[in-house]
Amino acid sequence: MSTTATFPTTLLHAAFPTVYSGVRAHPLRAVALTVLGSLALAVSAKIQFPFGAVPFTMQTYVVLVLGALLGKRLACASVLLYLAQGLAGLPVFAIGGGLAYLASPTFGYLVGFLPAAMLVGHFTERGFGRTPASCLLLMAAAHATLFAFGVFWLAMVLGLKQAYWVGLHPFWLMSIVKTVLAAVTVALAWKALTPSSRRS
Repeated sequence: MSTTATFPTTLLHAAFPTVYSGVRAHPLRAVALTVLGSLALAVSAKIQFPFGAVPFTMQTYVVLVLGALLGKRLACASVLLYLAQGLAGLPVFAIGGGLAYLASPTFGYLVGFLPAAMLVGHFTERGFGRTPASCLLLMAAAHATLFAFGVFWLAMVLGLKQAYWVGLHPFWLMSIVKTVLAAVTVALAWKALTPSSRRS
C-alpha cells in the first residue's frame, strides 16, 4: 500500500508528523529516538519474573510496539544499539551483560528481537495493522518469528525437543497475553491518532 502525506506510516509519524518528517534532515533526531528505543528495551528487561531457563520479561511486548511506533529502520537501530550496549558489558540484558551472552543458550531470543521489529515496522509502514484483527495477526507473526530464533538457538545446545519444553512450552500462554496486549496497544493508538484515516 502506498503512503502519502495524509497517511501516517508509523505511530510516531501520526503523533508527531513534524518530528518524524524531520528525522532524515536532522540525524540527531534519529539518534535520540534510537537511544530512547534502546532504553525502553533495557527497562523492559528488568520487568521480569524468573521462570526456568529463560526469564519472563516484557521485552517482547516492547519490541513489537517499537516496530509500530518507530518503523523498520529506527526500531531495528534501537534493537542493534541495545544488543551492542549489552554485549559491551552494560547491564541491560535480563541478567547483566557482556560478551559471555554470546555463548548463552538464550541469546537467540535477543537475536530474534531484530527480525520481529523489522517485520512489524515493515508492514506498519505499508499501512498494515491499523485494525485490531490485522494488528493482532501482525503481532502474532512477529512474536512467532522471535520465538523461532530463540528456540532454534536453544536447540543447538539442548536439542529441539528439550528446547521446546524449556524455551517455548512454559511461555506460550504469557506470549499470547503479550501479543494481544501489544495488538490492543497499537490498534487503540492508531484509532486515537488517525480517527478519520483509512486503516487495514
